[in-house]
Amino acid sequence: MQREQLADFLRRRRESIRPGDVGIAAGPRRRTTGLRREEVAMLAGMSPDYVVRLEQGRSSRPSIQLLGALARTLRLTDDECDHLFHLAGHRPPPAEGVAQLARAGLIRMLDLLHETSAMVISDLGEVLAQNRISLLLAGDQTSFVGDHRYLAYRWFTRPEVRAGHPREEQERHARHLVADLRAVAGRRAGDPTVNGLVDRLTAASPEFRTLWAEHEVAVRRADRKTLLHPRVGALLMDCETLVTPDLGQQLLVLTPADDETRERLDLLKVVGTEEFPAGV
Repeated sequence: MQREQLADFLRRRRESIRPGDVGIAAGPRRRTTGLRREEVAMLAGMSPDYVVRLEQGRSSRPSIQLLGALARTLRLTDDECDHLFHLAGHRPPPAEGVAQLARAGLIRMLDLLHETSAMVISDLGEVLAQNRISLLLAGDQTSFVGDHRYLAYRWFTRPEVRAGHPREEQERHARHLVADLRAVAGRRAGDPTVNGLVDRLTAASPEFRTLWAEHEVAVRRADRKTLLHPRVGALLMDCETLVTPDLGQQLLVLTPADDETRERLDLLKVVGTEEFPAGV
């Protein structure tokens, strides 16, 4: 671990981020154009004291998870992210696989879509980053571990996941998930991550085995689906998918498909942030 170089790199990247880039009002009394340490801590989900120790070169070696949070918060490019991991004494995350991080350009787009639900997803269906509206709509989708990181695996092995969709749409959604995974398997032929996921799904779910055997292939780019939210009810959403040139990551944007859904989303933006007294 190169503590002094790591400290200098983190400090300079923090000072280069404008508060408005991450949704923080600059305010008249701000003395620096960059982020404060406590703001980095808040956005990255770590203690302010740890951020201070990192920038002073006296911290323990940060974990891969902490480095990923810092990379997202500081809007690091792919090269800067690799450099961060090297300085901390870790191997950089691979371009594909379990340690994948959302690309910096897609993270910036999440910031711009602050009034629209959006998330960054890997080609295998692992949610890598979400904006605030997406969190209100779907909850935190980035904290799963193991095979449960992948939406297809959760869909076919955890029945409660389907409760968020009307029964009449569930078969169509299942077919879309399998057809999309089939397209990824063809594009990444021989990839042990993909093959392993398919093998474990085949062993775990008879429904998946049946659909996989049908060999349907389709890359999802646009869709309309109904989400059943526990607080505001049914939401009819249009889903648009923007993909990176290598098809490795996607920006999924969900917009209301009718006026009723728009009104319910506006309500969710309010009730989703309210603090309710205990016992109410």
